[in-house]
Amino acid sequence: MKRITNIIFFVTLLFSVISAQEEQAEFYTKVGQKVPSFEFKSIDGKSYKIEDFKGKYVLINFFATWCGPCMKEMPEMEKEIWDKLKKEDFVVIAIGREHTIDELKKFNEEKKFTFIIGADPDREIYSKFAPSLIPRNYVLDKTGKIIYQKDGYSNVEFFKLTTMLKDLFKEN
Repeated sequence: MKRITNIIFFVTLLFSVISAQEEQAEFYTKVGQKVPSFEFKSIDGKSYKIEDFKGKYVLINFFATWCGPCMKEMPEMEKEIWDKLKKEDFVVIAIGREHTIDELKKFNEEKKFTFIIGADPDREIYSKFAPSLIPRNYVLDKTGKIIYQKDGYSNVEFFKLTTMLKDLFKEN
């Protein structure tokens, strides 16, 4: 009986270690670090470097047009974040993971989002941030430091994000 108990303990411990490592591997970035440098082209034909937005708070959103949670989040992002904060020192950049400019132009003809939408057809940008899972949101302070990062979408987490962003501008 003691042997079975020891085996169960060992297996439980092993799964706990594996689970903890998987959680840590969900992000290649950390809150407090400088955002990885990247460039992208937007659907309106402009080329940007993330450094172009220094001096502004930045919300970077990774999405895909086929992702259900992403499609739920993006209209909320437009209405609850961008529409309310676009007059501040703030920008929203939505990066279409594994999408071309042409795909994203067609997508936005229907959706009519007004924040910046850029393409990342080969996951070149995304791979600097994470191995998998979308949607993903990162907030940068005015110096380009990551102050928030989260994967997935839930109403509770979206509320936390919107509250944090609104509080940033109340402080300034």
